Amino acid sequence: MVLAVLWMSLIFFMSSRPGEESSKDSSWAGWMIGETFVPGFDDWSEDEQEEFVERIDHPVRKTAHATEYAVLGLLTAGALIDRKGKICGIWSGVFIPCGIAALYAATDEFHQLFVPGRSGQILDVCIDSGGAFAALLVLALIRCCSARRKENCIDKKTEHGRKFC
Repeated sequence: MVLAVLWMSLIFFMSSRPGEESSKDSSWAGWMIGETFVPGFDDWSEDEQEEFVERIDHPVRKTAHATEYAVLGLLTAGALIDRKGKICGIWSGVFIPCGIAALYAATDEFHQLFVPGRSGQILDVCIDSGGAFAALLVLALIRCCSARRKENCIDKKTEHGRKFC
């Protein structure tokens, strides 16, 4: 639970930054994406590069929202896993962590109403919650497949006498 609370603190800190600072972060990310993934980006004129960065600003911001809450959902689920590594059902494995992330997203957007240059957006709460839910579904599928694999495991002996499943 400590990691989840630390992650929430980081989200709060990032949300407390004025809109101008947040925009600079998004622009920086856009430049990094251009330089890393767009062939010939460095050969473009500065105006073309800035246009590209502005064009991807919205998707970069929304992807960041979904990602930070996906991490929060996973950290919250991790706090609910018992000492034997079992999640006690779909409620505590998906719905409770997703609910916690959604509630935190709503309070974070409310908090942003009081930060200069920022605004609270219901769409962002939906994106945040969707990011958490998607990550938790992937985790649930991985855990389910892993459990089934263990149940259906057939011992195979190698010439060295080791068993593989």
